[in-house]
Amino acid sequence: MSTEAAAPEVHIGAFDDQPLVETSAGGVHYTLLGTAHVSRASVDAVRHLIATREFDRIAVELDEHRHQSLTKPEAWSEIDLFRIIREGKAGVLAANLALGAYQRRLAEQFGVEPGAELKAACVDGAARGLPVELIDRDVGITLKRAYAAVGFVDKLSIVGGIVAGAISNDEISEQDIEKLKEGDILTSTFDEFARSSPPLHHALIVERDRYMARRLTETSRSGERVLAVVGAGHLAGITRALEGRDEGNTRSLAELAAPPPPSPWPKLVGLAIMALLIGGFVWAFSQGVDVGRDLVSFYVLATGGLAAVGALLAGGHPVSALAGLVSAPITVLHPALAAGMFSAGTELWLRKPRVADFEALRDDLTDWRGWWKNRVSRTLLVFVLTNLAVSIGVYLTGFEILRRL
Repeated sequence: MSTEAAAPEVHIGAFDDQPLVETSAGGVHYTLLGTAHVSRASVDAVRHLIATREFDRIAVELDEHRHQSLTKPEAWSEIDLFRIIREGKAGVLAANLALGAYQRRLAEQFGVEPGAELKAACVDGAARGLPVELIDRDVGITLKRAYAAVGFVDKLSIVGGIVAGAISNDEISEQDIEKLKEGDILTSTFDEFARSSPPLHHALIVERDRYMARRLTETSRSGERVLAVVGAGHLAGITRALEGRDEGNTRSLAELAAPPPPSPWPKLVGLAIMALLIGGFVWAFSQGVDVGRDLVSFYVLATGGLAAVGALLAGGHPVSALAGLVSAPITVLHPALAAGMFSAGTELWLRKPRVADFEALRDDLTDWRGWWKNRVSRTLLVFVLTNLAVSIGVYLTGFEILRRL
C-alpha cells in the first residue's frame, strides 16, 4: 500500500496525554496509539511518533473503502450505482454515507477532517518508505453482523441512530472528544453499552478488536516494530487479543470477516405473507368476483400507491414514482425483487448523477436537506423510502384480509 508524498513538516504538540500501549507478541513489538477520529491532538500524536521513532511498518484502523475515501476522494465518481441498486446494497451504502456525514459534521466544528489522523499515518508512513497495512474489517460486514446479532428493538435502535446521526445538528465540545481517550471514561462508557445491548457491543467492538489483532499478527514479521493507529476504544481489546489474554478469541480471521449467516426468519415471514396474500385473494374471489376485485384493488393501491408516495417523498421524478407504483404489486410476490430497484433505477436513468454531485456528496450530506439535493443520495433515498412504503402497504393489506376474514 503506497501513497506518494513529500516528507511532511511535523508539529510536535502535547503528546504525553495520548493513550499509548507498548506490547510484544510473536517477536513483534507493537506501539498502539489510541486516537479520536476528529481530533487535532490525535493527528499531532501520529505525526510525532512517525517522525521521532523508528518503525518497520504502519497499521491503521481502516478498510479498503474508507482508505480510498480518505486518500482518493475522487473515487466516489467511479461508483457504480446501477450495480449497487441491482444487488440491493443501496441501503448499506446509504448507512455508510450517513455515518460519514455525522463524522464530517463533527469535524467541521474543529477544523479537522474525519479520520485525519489515519490519513496522516498513511501519508507520513509512505513518505518514509514504510509499508502501510489496513487492518479494520469492512464496515459493510460490521454493520450486517451488528444488525443480525440483535433483536427487533435493537435493530430499530441501529437504524434510528444512523438516521439521527445523519440529520442531527447537536454540537459536542472538543474537550468531550479528547476525554474519550481517558481509559476510565472509556471503560465506563463501553460497560454501559454492553449492559444495554451485549450482542451489539460484541459485533461493533469485540469482534473488530479481535479482527484487527489477527490482522496485525498476520501482516507483521518477527523482529519488526509496528505502529498501529486505532480508535482509543479498541486499545484494551486489541492488546488483550495480541497478548493471548482474550479467552473468547477462538474464531479465525476468515470467520470474523464473513457476513452473518442468513436468518431463516425473513424468508419464513416473506413466505407467510405471500401465503396470506394469495390465500386471501383466493378466499375473496370464492366469495364473489366483486369481493375479489375489491381486495385486489386495495392491495394494488396500498402497495403501488404507497411505493409512489415513498418515491415522491424522496424527491424522485414522477416517472420514478410511476415505476414504483407499477412494480410494487408484482415485486411483493417475488422474493428476489424489490420495488425500490425499479424506482431508483428509473431515477438513475432520468437523473444520472453528474461529476459535480459526486464531488459535492461529502459536503451535501452534512445537512439533512442535502440528501434531497444531491442526485447520488436522492437516488438512494428513492430506493429506501420506496421499499419502506411498500412494506407498510403489504402489512395494511394483511390487516385488511384478516379483518375481512
